[in-house]
Amino acid sequence: MRGLDERRYGFSSVCGRRAAAVLAPTLWAFSLGCGDAGPSAAPSVTYYQDVAPVLAAKCGGCHVSGGIGPFALDRFESAAPMAGAIADAVAAGRMPPWGAEESEGCTPRVPWKDDARVSEADKQLLAAWADQGAPEGDPTTATELPASPVLDLEDPTMELFPSESYTPTVGGDVFMCYSFDPGLTATKWLTGLQVVPGDLAVVHHVLVSIDSTGATADETGWYACSGGGLGGGDQLIGAWGPGGGPLLTPEGTGTPLVAGVRIVMQVHYHPANDNFGPDSTGFTLRLQDSAPARTALVTLIGNASSAAEGLLPGEGDGSAPVFKIPADTAGHVESMEFVVPEGGPYSLFQVGTHMHYVGVDMLAEVQHAAPQGDEPETECLVQTPHWDFNWQRTYVYDAEIDALPQIRGGDTIRLRCTYDNVLTNPGVLQALEDAGRSETSVVRLGETTLDEMCLLSAGLVLPQ
Repeated sequence: MRGLDERRYGFSSVCGRRAAAVLAPTLWAFSLGCGDAGPSAAPSVTYYQDVAPVLAAKCGGCHVSGGIGPFALDRFESAAPMAGAIADAVAAGRMPPWGAEESEGCTPRVPWKDDARVSEADKQLLAAWADQGAPEGDPTTATELPASPVLDLEDPTMELFPSESYTPTVGGDVFMCYSFDPGLTATKWLTGLQVVPGDLAVVHHVLVSIDSTGATADETGWYACSGGGLGGGDQLIGAWGPGGGPLLTPEGTGTPLVAGVRIVMQVHYHPANDNFGPDSTGFTLRLQDSAPARTALVTLIGNASSAAEGLLPGEGDGSAPVFKIPADTAGHVESMEFVVPEGGPYSLFQVGTHMHYVGVDMLAEVQHAAPQGDEPETECLVQTPHWDFNWQRTYVYDAEIDALPQIRGGDTIRLRCTYDNVLTNPGVLQALEDAGRSETSVVRLGETTLDEMCLLSAGLVLPQ
């Protein structure tokens, strides 16, 4: 793949994008104080030779014919009219959607797998293509395309969907559960799970858990369940929020599903208007017969509501810490910490942040009681400094199990969540619109969409 560099385009970085003001389709004329050498010929940036590989690698999971993106970029005819919008969205970091970013206070030691961010060179390439009028190039000599991101669970072995759909009623958040009998007569090992949301207009999030006791066996069809639990399940095995993808356990690991277990799906519905129909959310599983070398689990950490649960004192708190986001307040911070129980080491293979509409920034770190090897005393796990409720993906560390971030008994996990409860926050505007209100109000910790959360999802590989 070719990038945009000074040697290829024959201009000095001092000139920068100013030359675009006198750009011709295949010639950049430099007459803006960049020297007296006269016009300099430069090859054009074309779709088939330069741009298509970038779009396939970074946008090909969604923006393809028949994909979930609002338009396709896998054909020149559909990509060319969007050249300017593509360059602008990529330059601003809005696309591809990727929330985990490095900052002065957070640089994870391990890189991310399938990092969707576009390199600076490719950002320049896309900008040059747009500036040059989106040339097509020669399709007969097109550059070979890299593999596109895979958004669906590959090779699923089972799919579980309710026998009947469910239609929530407008007027508030609804938590509904469905209990499945997967028909397991022997232990299977879960290595992949993907939630398949039905109506995205109303599905807020989905939790999938194991009911190891069979307590939900008497439930038939959909049943109301509490937002504060798992609806009868006792071990979480998967979660989904808008923009989320499949859960994949690391190679050589899996989660045991013993014979006779039931699987409970909890769906949080948030019907803000009547523009929706029956919902048919379900999920697919990838199971294997043989036991892997190690066990992988997923868990949720956070949402402390008191000092006893781990909530730390914050601005405006009285004699005891309170999770309370005042109205018309920007930069409000709620922090909490949790001591890891005895045991470990537990290897973190993925992490994900979760807040609602008022949230703007979340950071998770671990303070090691006894740092090992090259571990710092305080290690940042993930930060999403431009939180967007509509893109809640999990972030997978790109390393072998023994090189993954680890937590051990006695370590402390700390979460810092920042909220802007002001009308300039687009999320607040969305929340107020959903509630039929026009002014901000105090926001507290809770399960409904108009409440807030501070929650970390973590995938763990247990010690052998």
